[in-house]
Amino acid sequence: MSLTPTAPSQPNRRQILSQNTIETAAGIMASKMLLLVVFIIHLTAFGLAVAAEQRRASAKINDDGTFKHCVYESDMASSLGVGSFTFLMAGQFVIMAASRCLCCGRALRPGGARTWAVILFITCWVTFLVAEACLLAGSVKNAYHTKYRTYLSDNPPSCETLRKGVFAAGAAFVVLTGIVSELYYVSYSKADDGYLPNMDTGIRMGTYN
Repeated sequence: MSLTPTAPSQPNRRQILSQNTIETAAGIMASKMLLLVVFIIHLTAFGLAVAAEQRRASAKINDDGTFKHCVYESDMASSLGVGSFTFLMAGQFVIMAASRCLCCGRALRPGGARTWAVILFITCWVTFLVAEACLLAGSVKNAYHTKYRTYLSDNPPSCETLRKGVFAAGAAFVVLTGIVSELYYVSYSKADDGYLPNMDTGIRMGTYN
C-alpha cells in the first residue's frame, strides 16, 4: 500500500486579499493617528509662540534718588519661547522618524508622489530651521536685561527689549512647518508602498544542449 504525499495547503486568493486589506487599513489608521499627534504638537508650539509674543518683557526707567536703572517685568516670554522651540523640534523628530528621514528607508516608487515628497522634505526643513531660529533668538534676546545704571544728571540708560514680531514670525513659520511636514508625510506614504527597484544580478540561465 503506497501513500501519496500530500502537498501543504496554500492560502487561497481570498485569504491573501483579506489579509492585505487588513494590513492596509491598519497602516492607514496608524498614519492618521501619527498625523493627529503631529498636528497637536505643532498646535501647541504655535500657541506657545503666540503667547510668548504677547508676554514680551517690557522695561521702564526707575530712579532711586541718585541713579537711574532699568526695571524689567518677568521673563515669561523666554520660557514660552523655549517651550515652543522644544515642541516644534519634537514634531519634526516624529515626522522624520516615521519617514526614516526619507533617505534611510527602502526605495520609493518613482512618480509624482516621490517628487513631491522630496520637494516637501526640503521645504519642511527650511521652514523648521527658520522657525527654530526665530524662537531661539527671541527667547535669548527677551532674557537679556540692561544692568548698568546712570546718575540722574546723565542720560537715562537704554533699556533694551525684544522688538515686536520675532515670536510672531516664529509662530508663522511653525504653522508653515506643520502644514508642509504633514503634506510631506502624505506624499511619502503614497510613494512608500513596498516598491522594490528592479535589480539585475547579471546571471542568465542559458539553454542546455
